Amino acid sequence: MAEAHQAVGFEFTVRPDGADIKLSQEVIKNIYLSGVTAWRKRAIQFKNGVLAGVYPASPSSWLIVVIAMISTLLLYFIGILFCSILKQCSQKWTKEEQHAILFATLLWLFLIYLLRYSLKALLSYHAWIFESHGKMSSSTKLWLSLIKMFSGRRPLLYSFQASLPRLPLPSVDDTIDRYLESVHALLDDKRYKQMETLANDFRNTSAPQLQRYLLLKSWWATNYVSDWWEEYIYLRGRSPIMVNSNFYVMDLLYITPTQRQTARAGNVVHAMLQYRRKLERGEHAPLRALGIVPMCSSQMERIFNTTRIPGIETGATRPQRVNMCLHPMLCYVQCYLLNIVQHLSDRKHLVVYHRGRFFQVWLYTGGRHLLPSELEMQFQRILNDTSEPQPGELKLAALTAGNRVPWARARLKYFSQGVNKASLQAVESSAFFLTLDDEAQGYDPAKTGSLDGYAKSLLHGKCYDRWFDKSFTLISYTNGKMGINTEHSWADAPIIGHMWEYVLATDCFHLGYTEEGHCKGDINKGIPPPARLEWQIPKECRETIETSYVLAKQIADDVDFHGCLFSEFGKGLIKKCRTSPDAFIQLALQLAQFRDQGGFCLTYESSMTRMFREGRTETVRSCTSEAVAFVRAMEEEDKTNGTRLELFRKAADKHQNMYRLAMTGSGIDRHLFCLYIMSKYLRMDSPFLKQVLSEPWKLSTSQTPQQQLNLVDINKFPRYVGAGGGFGPVADDGYGVSYIIVGEDLITFHISSKFSSSETDSFRFGQNIRKAMLDIQTNKPGYSKSFTFYFS
Repeated sequence: MAEAHQAVGFEFTVRPDGADIKLSQEVIKNIYLSGVTAWRKRAIQFKNGVLAGVYPASPSSWLIVVIAMISTLLLYFIGILFCSILKQCSQKWTKEEQHAILFATLLWLFLIYLLRYSLKALLSYHAWIFESHGKMSSSTKLWLSLIKMFSGRRPLLYSFQASLPRLPLPSVDDTIDRYLESVHALLDDKRYKQMETLANDFRNTSAPQLQRYLLLKSWWATNYVSDWWEEYIYLRGRSPIMVNSNFYVMDLLYITPTQRQTARAGNVVHAMLQYRRKLERGEHAPLRALGIVPMCSSQMERIFNTTRIPGIETGATRPQRVNMCLHPMLCYVQCYLLNIVQHLSDRKHLVVYHRGRFFQVWLYTGGRHLLPSELEMQFQRILNDTSEPQPGELKLAALTAGNRVPWARARLKYFSQGVNKASLQAVESSAFFLTLDDEAQGYDPAKTGSLDGYAKSLLHGKCYDRWFDKSFTLISYTNGKMGINTEHSWADAPIIGHMWEYVLATDCFHLGYTEEGHCKGDINKGIPPPARLEWQIPKECRETIETSYVLAKQIADDVDFHGCLFSEFGKGLIKKCRTSPDAFIQLALQLAQFRDQGGFCLTYESSMTRMFREGRTETVRSCTSEAVAFVRAMEEEDKTNGTRLELFRKAADKHQNMYRLAMTGSGIDRHLFCLYIMSKYLRMDSPFLKQVLSEPWKLSTSQTPQQQLNLVDINKFPRYVGAGGGFGPVADDGYGVSYIIVGEDLITFHISSKFSSSETDSFRFGQNIRKAMLDIQTNKPGYSKSFTFYFS
């Protein structure tokens, strides 16, 4: 029990001759260093808060304005000094000096707001995004110059937040017209005429009133979509979030820096702590399109110390975060009644799951982060622990994988007091959740289906070894591979991707490993070992856990996954053809869908709206009339290559235009979604909106962002590339397809469907995608000319 003695800060003994107090110098030193670190952190946060608050100006500019104002006044007072008594002059100088400083400060604040609103007006210009690639108009060049001038130097993460424009509200007519255009190719003449009638009836009756209320919300709220999107799409759901909502992110595709599980986990966790420290201080550089146009950073606030809390009831409105300054009991009751995303301030521990046991690991000692070698030692201690799970502990996390209401009720009944409450609070208040898995995963070219098993493990695991409510669960495998399972309500994939790129680059190129594969650095064996969390789970609760596990297991077993590495060509060749890689892939997916299902379907592609404040995503409806015409031409042998190429160009241009409209706030689906929510608030029935919101997305697609930070030169290190990530199928009889464009010559597809559907097969769809990509690039085998010839 040597560690227990080292954890004691002082000994207090009462003797007949008085009290004897013995203090531990080591502990007192750690307490002192912790306090110093905390105050230093507050000072840095305050400084960076001021810098971001006055951006694009700087605090030093206030001094310049004040000096300029006082210098002007000096000329006036020189004359007064020769004709006034010194005492009177001094009194007047003091008064006038105060007025000058006050006026200069107000002038400085006015200039800050002038700069800020000028920048906001400039950022509201989006014509640049519609210009052809490589061609830039004079107005756009002037605009870029002004953006650079108004943006200042070395912006912090949140410097641009106040200057980002609001998401614009499209007109009802434009949205309805775009919607009708998007479904024209999917409906026969009779069904399209019916939909057109519903749309026009909505346009002429309830739409104007709903639009007026929504316009009012767009003026009042920071973003008229995001709060409702988080609440109604994510938090109000009662079905399991495992597979249905959560998504995963994979490790490096080809490289495993070390085969030692605990060493890799030590480096990755330490890199995450470094990222979190910079995040809390606002020291990350903001993401900017073209290196100039800033993206909203608000989603990044909740990467760490965040948990989704299940609720029994729902209300008309719901807070999106818990204010922990409220009375604890009030917060506690509120958490149980409502579905919320609980974000806390800095937390100094994480919770580790291994073979059915939960351990609490402190991340700080002496006011600093644990070193990678110290984290490795802590994780190794967990692996060496031979204790058995407590009754009900093994599958406890299955509660987060099943239906939400049973989990909320069990939480209220069995986890509201005693050791269960303390242990649950440790889990939910942790920085994040770590699973030390007991199996090996990762991509292995020599093993068929290795990417498929890797994806399923990250997405659902054993259904009880990930805490699906945490903002993310970090998963460490026995062979050194890593991965992440992410809860979706708090943010979208680019946010976790941003953090993951930083972590992998830091792990491989900055922290590194010894020749034996261990973390670098000395080991302080005096750090107290991880503490087991205690649970007292009654039989009734264990039955609820088992019920949740059985349901989750059924969902997991039904997921059909296939990972497809397309290496025949990539972004490099597609760009040489003067075509958008995303448009090329989306058209290939339409061709693959037609060959797989014998028809077309409503297709969802996610695009971001982060050029606006608190922007999240918008839908691009990829199955356009132009795409349908191109696919049919590819399948008709009497069509010439020239005809196919012309139709391809039209379809690609149409897709790019729709993608740009979605990015600039002129999409279809978020506007219709908000109109539908408004109609529910006003108790107005709309057959058109009901029909739109009930349409299934049989093909749901998304592109995983790559190289957001450019920390690794993949031309120099081509094997240090990520494998991307994926998600479960949206429709029971459809496909979910995530893809990542890796470097110049590789595209990775993550394809999901359900075994229970006789119409779908993920492997078959992957083969169809591969063939479609090749057929578009080379036309079809047997033809004398190819698209490559025309593109060249």
